[in-house]
Amino acid sequence: MKRLLALVAVLAVCAGALYFAEHRPRHDAVSANALVDVAADWERDVTRVPMHFTRISDGEEAQIGDQLAIGYASADPPRTPEQRALEQYINQVGSRVAAHAKRKLAWHFHLLCDPTFINAFALPGGHVFVGTGLLDQIKSEDELAFVLGHEIEHVDRYHAVERVQVEAKLRQVDLEAIGQLASIPISLWQAGYSKDEEFEADREGLRLAVANGYSAQGAVNLLERWVQLHREYVIHAETPPDELSQLAVEGLAGYFRSHPLPSERLAQANAVIAQDHLPTNAPLKPFHVEYEVTR
Repeated sequence: MKRLLALVAVLAVCAGALYFAEHRPRHDAVSANALVDVAADWERDVTRVPMHFTRISDGEEAQIGDQLAIGYASADPPRTPEQRALEQYINQVGSRVAAHAKRKLAWHFHLLCDPTFINAFALPGGHVFVGTGLLDQIKSEDELAFVLGHEIEHVDRYHAVERVQVEAKLRQVDLEAIGQLASIPISLWQAGYSKDEEFEADREGLRLAVANGYSAQGAVNLLERWVQLHREYVIHAETPPDELSQLAVEGLAGYFRSHPLPSERLAQANAVIAQDHLPTNAPLKPFHVEYEVTR
């Protein structure tokens, strides 16, 4: 009887999600890509509904994330003193930003020592990885706080764990078989999320960074730079200057493929700042790493 009631509840919620998806207002451009986006958003709305009924516990999620993080981090070569200091700095900023996250998880922030990896990603349970290629593009601690807030929200809003649930279903793997889940390739996390989930991570990540004392101008500055880089090296494919290598351009193209258009992200950030009256006039904190070498 309980299973029947649960099935009825799931079907009712799915029907509600379907109705909402078909009747909510949309402003997508009329094109083949727009139709694909609508279909993808509708599918996401419906498929996320059962996750609320089958969601694993925070403890189980943390176990899965820990196992995945061990596998990904172990592939990195030994760190230099500068790299260790940089990872410690990321942890300090990330821990500060995560202090106001809704879910009380053990947050961990990792450095991926790859100058061509211009991206960041989050694993279930509170692990966040940031590539040195992305850090090379960041000009202030406030910009870093926005990046880390975005990734924290992918965990805080259950985007990451839902991806594991879907992947386990596709691979026909029991979620309790954590060892088998550890074989999930790192590329799955680098691919980004749905457009709605990326926008949600931007919105809430911006609010999270500001709640912890960072200026909203950091997010604006970074997104304005993404708009410019996207226009110069992706749309127009101009020859990169000396300070931006071809590998860096390819890394940026990969970042842009895994996120909504920078212009759309910037427009949303400005809308959130206006709506929430977020401060943008506070001095930006310098991106500053200190370390010393002892013999």
